[in-house]
Amino acid sequence: MSRKTRKSIGARPVPAAAMAELKKYINGSNSKQAKLFDDNFSHKRWKKICKDADLPGLKFHDLRKTFGSMLAQKGVSTAVTQRLLEHSSPNLTNKVYTNVDPVLRQSVNQLPIEQWLRE
Repeated sequence: MSRKTRKSIGARPVPAAAMAELKKYINGSNSKQAKLFDDNFSHKRWKKICKDADLPGLKFHDLRKTFGSMLAQKGVSTAVTQRLLEHSSPNLTNKVYTNVDPVLRQSVNQLPIEQWLRE
């Protein structure tokens, strides 16, 4: 349940490709292992992951923003994105997470960047 909205969508959908990878992981793991991951996730661990990936300034919440923005770029409705992010207001979803309008992105993608880079 969301602490902010006091609502829950029950279960979150997971992309089929991610589920396939999780199944591979589970099938290859120790059968006596009770949990999918054998340790707790912490801020310290996140910092190490970011350092190892040469992304020292990346915040965990940035992944949430990327998720919301990518849904918008793919044309997913604000209502669906709002529900997945468990926001109480579509205005919050539009303002913070889907700040890349698909029409604007499509327009910018028409610029001849590759040509400019060759010059």
